Amino acid sequence: MNSSGIMRWFIWLSQLFYLLLLFYSQLTSSSSSFFNSSSPLLCSQDQSSALLQFKQLFSLSEYVHCDISYPKMESWKEGTDCCSWDGVTCDSVRGDVIGLDLSCSWLYGTIPSNASLFLLPHLQRLNLAFNDFGGSPISSGFGGFAKLRYLNLSGSQFGGEVPLELSHLSQLSSLDLSSKYIMDLSLDTSIVKRLVQNLTKLRELHLDWVNMSSVSHTSFMNLSSSLASLTLGGCGLRGSLPDLDIFGLQNLHELNLGSNGLIGEIPSSFSNLKALSSLSLGYNNLNGTITLALSNLKELSYLDLQFNNLSGPIPASFGNLTKVTQIFLGYNYFTGHIPSSLSYLKDLNIIDLSDNKFQGSILVSLGNLTKVTDIMLYDNNFTGQIPSSLSNLKYLNFIDLSYNKFEGSIPMSLGNLTKVTEIMLQYNNFTGHIPSSLSNLKDLTFTDFSHNNFGGFGGKIPFLTNLTKLTAVDLSYNQLTSQMCEFQPNNSLQSLRLENNRLNGSILNSISNLVNLRELHLSSNNLSGIVEFDKSTNLKELNTLDLSNNSLLLGIKSNSNHTFPHLRNLSMSSCNIIEFPKFLKSSKYLKYLDLSNNRIPNQIPEWMFEVVENLQFLDLHANLLQGNLPVPTSNMTAFFMSNNRLTGEIPSMICKASDLEILDISNNNLSGKIPQCLGNFSHSLLVMDLRTNNFDGTIPDTFEKYNSLATIAFNGNHLEGKLPKSFVNCTNLEVLDLGNNKINDSFPYWLEALSELRLLVLSNNRFHGPIRNHKNKGVFFSKLQILDLSHNEFTSLLPGVYFENLEAMMISNEKAQEPQYLAAYYGNINRFEYDRENIEKPKGFYQDSIEVTVKGSKIERLRVLTIFTMIDLSSNQFQGEIPDALGRLKFLRLLNLSHNSLTGHIPSTLRNLLALEALDLSSNKLTGEIPMQLTLLTFLAMLNLSQNYLIGPIPQGKQFNTFDNKSYDGNLGLCGSPLSIKCSTNEPPPTIFLEDNDSMFAEGFGWKAVLIGYGCGFVFGLVVGYVVFKTRKPQWILRLTEGEREGRVTGHINQRPKRRRS
Repeated sequence: MNSSGIMRWFIWLSQLFYLLLLFYSQLTSSSSSFFNSSSPLLCSQDQSSALLQFKQLFSLSEYVHCDISYPKMESWKEGTDCCSWDGVTCDSVRGDVIGLDLSCSWLYGTIPSNASLFLLPHLQRLNLAFNDFGGSPISSGFGGFAKLRYLNLSGSQFGGEVPLELSHLSQLSSLDLSSKYIMDLSLDTSIVKRLVQNLTKLRELHLDWVNMSSVSHTSFMNLSSSLASLTLGGCGLRGSLPDLDIFGLQNLHELNLGSNGLIGEIPSSFSNLKALSSLSLGYNNLNGTITLALSNLKELSYLDLQFNNLSGPIPASFGNLTKVTQIFLGYNYFTGHIPSSLSYLKDLNIIDLSDNKFQGSILVSLGNLTKVTDIMLYDNNFTGQIPSSLSNLKYLNFIDLSYNKFEGSIPMSLGNLTKVTEIMLQYNNFTGHIPSSLSNLKDLTFTDFSHNNFGGFGGKIPFLTNLTKLTAVDLSYNQLTSQMCEFQPNNSLQSLRLENNRLNGSILNSISNLVNLRELHLSSNNLSGIVEFDKSTNLKELNTLDLSNNSLLLGIKSNSNHTFPHLRNLSMSSCNIIEFPKFLKSSKYLKYLDLSNNRIPNQIPEWMFEVVENLQFLDLHANLLQGNLPVPTSNMTAFFMSNNRLTGEIPSMICKASDLEILDISNNNLSGKIPQCLGNFSHSLLVMDLRTNNFDGTIPDTFEKYNSLATIAFNGNHLEGKLPKSFVNCTNLEVLDLGNNKINDSFPYWLEALSELRLLVLSNNRFHGPIRNHKNKGVFFSKLQILDLSHNEFTSLLPGVYFENLEAMMISNEKAQEPQYLAAYYGNINRFEYDRENIEKPKGFYQDSIEVTVKGSKIERLRVLTIFTMIDLSSNQFQGEIPDALGRLKFLRLLNLSHNSLTGHIPSTLRNLLALEALDLSSNKLTGEIPMQLTLLTFLAMLNLSQNYLIGPIPQGKQFNTFDNKSYDGNLGLCGSPLSIKCSTNEPPPTIFLEDNDSMFAEGFGWKAVLIGYGCGFVFGLVVGYVVFKTRKPQWILRLTEGEREGRVTGHINQRPKRRRS
């Protein structure tokens, strides 16, 4: 064809196209005219009316569980086409309503069985998800939609039994009745069987958090073979996985059985589910190792096995899961190293191995996983250094290596991770400087490097000054030695924790540039100078301020007009304060106030009583306060007023503090009677410490049942009369200290009922008579670790039957990695409430303490280690022999039976007291020789056998070579070293050569130390040192006799705890 022909052909096509376009225009115009004249609305009148009636059932209440939500029904107007309404879909030919999507539409109300919704017979899709139907049941009317293919009622607060009528929806391909963590709906076995039997076209079945605890596993037999998604998370299913007959579902892509009570091992039959791409078995009680069958699921992209009891290593064959993007294995008991085959998972985005027992170092090859965004390895036993290859992870957003044993310095190359937003390295052994390259991480929002050994910064902490997106920085508990850096204006930083370092110099005014700062923790450093709070202090958002324990801090200046309007927590313990800070006057939201260990004198000013109105925690102990005892507010949790100069009586109004958990008013000059109401005013009260005052009268007999009391301490008053029998109602009692009073009673055998009792002190009273138990059988006082009945008038024999039951003195309690003390923990009430104010309720612990007498000297206020055990029955009128049963208490550390009228020999069974460190049998009527077997007591540091009738040679060797003459004074028949009297034989006194028992303690003593620290009765976030046994003589005895005192005690506000298994 020539060029002219082609042109004519093109012109003809253009004309044809124009004619067709004109025809189409006329056709649509006439069609529109036809519909406008004869049928203006596509939607029929009856269906439109049904929808409008349905609308009238609801009010609107904004629902927060949707990312995007709005009231769709607001567009439903009478006289308009219902097919144009939000959420309504119509058949384009007939105009029938075939789809209704009202998800996230703010609906609040109920759907009765006669609702007009059920007059829409052509519905094929119905979505009412994420509304609030107030716990009403699912209507049986939903079973009348014969054509329904899709039904979603999830997250809409339906309640009660799922109706049987839903099993009539035989055309359903998708059913979603799931909820979110709340079991409002329930299913029984019969209904599940009918659903499985009738809904043969199902491809998706979502029943998460529908209560199916009574459903038999056999009910799931014959599920639709076309099923692609089955989610039964949180349904209360029990039993083992093989009992669920689901392993023939060849088309299954998604399976969620998490958050149930499933037990047993993961079966190998999972290998049948070859199409599976998502598997969730987390939050169960599964055990055993990971079956190799999971490695055959080549389509798997999501694997969740977290929060089970699984163990063993990660199979190397996991490297075959080349499509996997997310792996969650946290909170199990997995062991071994990370297999190198994981580096083959090139599509991996998230890996969570946290809270297991993995060990070894991080593989260099993990740097090949270039798509990884989140790495969670916290709370394992990983060691070594951070490999620099991690800098290859260009998409890394979150990394948590905390609570391990990593060491060395942070690689400079981590500054290349420019997309990272959170870095968690706390509780490791990192050293060196924090690299300046971290200043490159412009998106960094949160970093926690606390509890390591990072060193100084040469006067500057690099990323604190130039990262504009940082919201929280925690560098606490390190070795930072620099001065505080100058802070540039910053709108993002909200939390700064630098406590427990060695920072020096003054607290700079430039902190005021952190205008949105909410938490500032600078306690336990070497900061000095005068802190001035004036109009230039622009910390208007500050809610927590902790400046405690800066030993060189000279004072606090505050302008009376300056305010911290949002201040909730203030700690200025040991800050040399001599008055209440005036900026507190406007702190109406204050919840936590610690001004302890200062020099605040005189009475509490009147304006402070308005400040304390909302307080939950008040600690003013160890000041110079005078006047009457202030009354704790009704919502106060902890009230510490000890070691002041307060006078007067306990006001009866104190009994209105119904939320009180700790009451410590010890070491004052308070007097009068103890109010009767103190025994029953608060079921949450844990500690009642009234020690070392001048209270008189009797102890109230008003302790009610179901109380929470763990500590009752009335030592050092003038109380008299008998012990109240209502003590027996204190079933949680661990510490009962009534020493140094004038109580006149027989031994309170009925205390045997208090099975939690660990410390019983009745010393220096007027108790009398024999000590006998009144139980014919059973266990009593099994947890008792300290028994002090000294300086009373008890008679008859030593209570051998009690010695046979003191199990806490027979079994070692020394496996803990750190020293632990008797304490009462407070602040755990309301822990199930969702209000943030209650979640952040002040928490801490009250430290129990006692007096111990060593070599006649009283050492006061000793904190009590959980491994410390003691029996002191001295200065009574006991008679008879020392019972052999004492030899069973092999973890007894201090035994004092002095100043009685005991007779007979020293029993050789005392050689079994292998932990014994102090033994005082002086001033009795003991006869015979000193058993040579006592040389086996290699921890014995103090021995007093004076003023008896002992004879024969003094044993030689080991600890006996360290005792002087005073240990044996008044025994005229003894001879040998260290006495000047030589034995009559020419041979030296015998030495027993037996196997050294130290090897037992090499394993038994977790710290190879025996320690009792000194305290002030209460410690919050206690940090103490301890002494290692470098010699055979335990150092705590030396400290007691020489009067040493440990260093300062630090306190903290809201210190984050170590993660714990749920």
